[in-house]
Amino acid sequence: MNTLSTRALNRTLLTRQHLVERVAMPVADMVEHLVGMQAQAPLPPYFGLWSRLADFRPADLSAGIVDRGLVRGTLMRGTLHLVTARDYLAARPVLQGMLDKALLGNFAKRLGGLTRDELAAAGRAAVTGRAATPAEIGRALLETWPDGDPGALSTAARMYVPMVQVPPRGLWGSSGQAQFSTVEDWLGRSVDADTTPDGLVLRYLAAFGPATTRDIQAWSWLTGIKAIVDRLRPRLRTFRSESGAELFDVLDAPLPDPDLPVRPRLVAAFDNLILSHADRSRILSDDHRQRIFTVNGQIPATVLIDGFVAGTWKLADGGLVIDTFGKLRAADKEALEAEGAGLLGFAEAGTTKVEFSHGE
Repeated sequence: MNTLSTRALNRTLLTRQHLVERVAMPVADMVEHLVGMQAQAPLPPYFGLWSRLADFRPADLSAGIVDRGLVRGTLMRGTLHLVTARDYLAARPVLQGMLDKALLGNFAKRLGGLTRDELAAAGRAAVTGRAATPAEIGRALLETWPDGDPGALSTAARMYVPMVQVPPRGLWGSSGQAQFSTVEDWLGRSVDADTTPDGLVLRYLAAFGPATTRDIQAWSWLTGIKAIVDRLRPRLRTFRSESGAELFDVLDAPLPDPDLPVRPRLVAAFDNLILSHADRSRILSDDHRQRIFTVNGQIPATVLIDGFVAGTWKLADGGLVIDTFGKLRAADKEALEAEGAGLLGFAEAGTTKVEFSHGE
């Protein structure tokens, strides 16, 4: 069983995530290849696609949301993701059991013994024929359970009933409260009946592998991963990490040269590049982990130097601020200035100013 170095895993991840070179690809195809993009904040998917697609424009994504080919709904890790409509309909039933367990783990006491069937029926009734905000869903459910906890009731409805968040929320240059609609109302059909997780796991490996069973679980929050992987073994190849962990991979995905040159890149906030492994050493060192994963749950936009997280960036009044964890080489700084100018042009910031700061 071949051993893959951390650097080999890094280059493989970046290649499969299309972060070595931008590619010409339809937006929906990229979103499907990535098995969705974390999207609890409306704008990061736009920057995530900009970092991967050649000639991407915000309207390319907004149009897909408006025409309902792309949707934002709760999926992996109980988090809002941008996915294609067909991926939502296929993935939601696979993940529903996980969502049910996550809800009860956090809200069981606040739900006062109400059953899943009761909450799902009332939640569906609260949004059928209309889009409603979480607060409106909670108030509607209080009509049935006047002594209930409106926040918990609303969350339960949105976890038990497949819903998507509808525009204008999620559109570039627009704003609005988060409103939810059933998939039947928004997409004209119910979710698929198949709950088999095998296909979803294979797609994860194609986009994020090679990976351990713990990595697969960290990305999906599914349980029983070992049994799934054992069932899939005839369709997989295996490796070892430097620590000795068994890594699983699909048969035909690329394994680039560990010495593949990688230019400095700017990665969106909440990008699944950072969030989809239990062992994040292939992209983020232990020394820098606490700078990215903070107590407030916010995952900042990151800077990659030689393929690894080496700083953060943010848009601010007057331009782009890049904060690196150490001093930059002149060539890396020049490359980041060019990348930053491109990002500012994409964001229509009206400036090309890129500022740098660094901390040891």
